[in-house]
Amino acid sequence: MSARELPGRGERVADWFDGRLGIHSLGRRYLRKVFPDHWSFLLGEVCLYSFVVLILTGVYLTLFFHPSMNEVTYHGSYVPLNGVRMSEAYASTLDISFDVRGGLLMRQLHHWAALVFVAGMLTHMMRHFFTGSFRKPREVNWLFGWSLLFLGLFEGLFGYSLPDDLLSGTGLRFVNGALLSVPVVGTYLSMFLFGGEFPGHDVVARFYSLHILVIPGIMAALVVAHVVLVVYHKHTQFAGPGRTERNVVGAPFMPVYLAKAGGFFFLVFGALTLMAAVATINPVWTYGPYRADQVSTGAQPDWYLGFAEGLVRIMPGWEITLWGHTLVLGVLIPIVVFPLLLVFIGVHPFLEAWLTGDKDEHHLLDRPRNRPVRTAIGAAWISLYLLLLAGGGNDIVATRLHLSINMVTWTIRIAVFVVPAAVFVITRRICLGLQLRDRERVSHGRETGVIKRLPHGEYVEVHEPLTQAQVHTLSAHERPGELVRRDS
Repeated sequence: MSARELPGRGERVADWFDGRLGIHSLGRRYLRKVFPDHWSFLLGEVCLYSFVVLILTGVYLTLFFHPSMNEVTYHGSYVPLNGVRMSEAYASTLDISFDVRGGLLMRQLHHWAALVFVAGMLTHMMRHFFTGSFRKPREVNWLFGWSLLFLGLFEGLFGYSLPDDLLSGTGLRFVNGALLSVPVVGTYLSMFLFGGEFPGHDVVARFYSLHILVIPGIMAALVVAHVVLVVYHKHTQFAGPGRTERNVVGAPFMPVYLAKAGGFFFLVFGALTLMAAVATINPVWTYGPYRADQVSTGAQPDWYLGFAEGLVRIMPGWEITLWGHTLVLGVLIPIVVFPLLLVFIGVHPFLEAWLTGDKDEHHLLDRPRNRPVRTAIGAAWISLYLLLLAGGGNDIVATRLHLSINMVTWTIRIAVFVVPAAVFVITRRICLGLQLRDRERVSHGRETGVIKRLPHGEYVEVHEPLTQAQVHTLSAHERPGELVRRDS
């Protein structure tokens, strides 16, 4: 009888960690977790990997950026600004761009990753919205994702404002005006944020703390919670043969999905790096340092906040006086509508469940055409968002198209009320038409384009029967309830 072989060093190390962390049982349970295979699931990974790139590049930039409003005289590599008085924040941004090795690439990679991150979150949420993956039991995870989007908007605003250049300073002037329009406490909010009268002395330092510490910490916690709930609830999947509410059809996490995810991370990282290397973004040296007596021509925020500025630009300059106090409705109404547009999307899962009386768990996704009202609401919301985004650049639109800015503004004002309603009606009718087409394909088969003459002289088109898998995919859905209140 041979003696029992002693375990190797690697096995002993693994046993040591397993005895204290339980990694073997966790790995056995989760490494074989199944992930569905569909291109739309990559949208969430784009968000996650962009966030990782943001963290990595942000850490690098913090080593060289000086968040101070103290005035200095610039003497650096960018000759046109030599001898100009500016803040330390702006001077350090110029140093990062021209004197730090790889600094300009990191700045641009950070900015491009921020744009892609917010774009990915918005697209990712719209995919979940149109397919109904926010339904029970995933409402809380939907709120986590919505919170990430909401925080991402302000995180981008704070980071955009840190260089203290003329363009970002013009944006802060807009923020200051919005704060001052708040009744009763507006002046106090402005003084607290800017550390005095605009532009203040503390705004960059305070934005810096929020940008690198407070908001990223909250967002990182939300990302972890979001991923944990995805693992806990299991992935949703589109209807198809063998797919039910109780299973997931796809590839295991280890090794198939892990290999795909790793490769896709480097693809996203590479694409962002290529964009940063060949496409200039936010060239702060061309704007110059911020001065309170100047306004940058053609000042535009990043695209994800353009709709907020569009609300202000298309709003008439209304003012009313109550009890001796002036309310600037031309600014106050837009800053109230701005969060409401986002809150509507955030509470929609609960609103839809309440109106339809749907209390069941759902793990199979809807085809958007099978939920015409929800799809129409989403399309109308997107149309309103795009209109307001165009309103945020009404001066650019007027200049490039050689139009009157008043005509552009009035066109958008009218379109804000007309276009979303028209988009809602048209989208709903398209969805109903696509439902009828699917029903006809299930009943009669696929059109082949072959014309056949019958014995009595009639010409008909030959239809080819669908496969059982195709029939199942087209018919495997419940008839949805309309968004009307049901009595319990």
